[in-house]
Amino acid sequence: MEMASGWSEGVQRESLRLSGLLPYKEAAAVMERLGQVVISKGSLWRSAQTYGEALQKIEEEERIAAMVPPAQWRSASTEDAGKRLGVSMDGGMIYVLGEGWKEMKVGSVFEVTVKPGISLESGEPMDVPVAQALSYVGHLGGPAAFGALVWSDARRREWWRAGETAVVGDGAAWIWNLAALHFGESKQIVDWYHAKSHLVAAGRSLHGEEGEALQRWLKSRERLLYQGHARRIGEDLLTQAKIHPQAADVLKTEANYFLKHQRRMQYMAFREEGWVIGSGMVESGIKQYKTRFCGPGMR
Repeated sequence: MEMASGWSEGVQRESLRLSGLLPYKEAAAVMERLGQVVISKGSLWRSAQTYGEALQKIEEEERIAAMVPPAQWRSASTEDAGKRLGVSMDGGMIYVLGEGWKEMKVGSVFEVTVKPGISLESGEPMDVPVAQALSYVGHLGGPAAFGALVWSDARRREWWRAGETAVVGDGAAWIWNLAALHFGESKQIVDWYHAKSHLVAAGRSLHGEEGEALQRWLKSRERLLYQGHARRIGEDLLTQAKIHPQAADVLKTEANYFLKHQRRMQYMAFREEGWVIGSGMVESGIKQYKTRFCGPGMR
């Protein structure tokens, strides 16, 4: 396919790729300097608009296709039994010119495989699960439309044919509502690092912002959390809330967090079963989207 300007398909592709990474003016300068192709920033903008509208139509078609009832899908074959797919969802704030700060929701579908790594508990070398072959969707708006986008991408990746699946996210209610709606049969995992941040909040309310007492408390609770004792941690925090009324509000909030998500915090078991327990893949995606929206000269 060629545009009216006569650009080749290769030039179109690379110019659009640059337009996704750099402001139009800088993208045009790179094309001229490295590719010896003179393209105005206005032409790049129009090209991005044209292809963006085309992609929106494709996106809508995929969203409609994702509504096909599961009974019409192909069944998982014997060869697919060992295939594992995961999805992670999160949100991040970006600044939209003329509209202010808004939350962009990002989802990532990925394959799960096992590679040599380091044990989180012992620090010893061991085989660990990792996410690979990542794909992303992003949406500025409510969770309903975003959920449909994530599911359409999972469907494109033949989610239903995977032998096992999982959803990784933080404690946001909208994430687990979407998980129940679109990925009801999948394992649910709260991001390990997000869970640890709640331990830090609780620990600081008891022992201050820093110090040996805080570090000892965190080390012992992290071990319990990793071993799958989120309920025990939550109950202990409720007990501490009665003893330390000045910290009661924070302790009760954090206790409820661990009690609510205890089944999603079986980290040792998840790792032994070969699942990732961190949502770094989607957090990285949010950073990339944010860079595109919030960089100098970008909108």
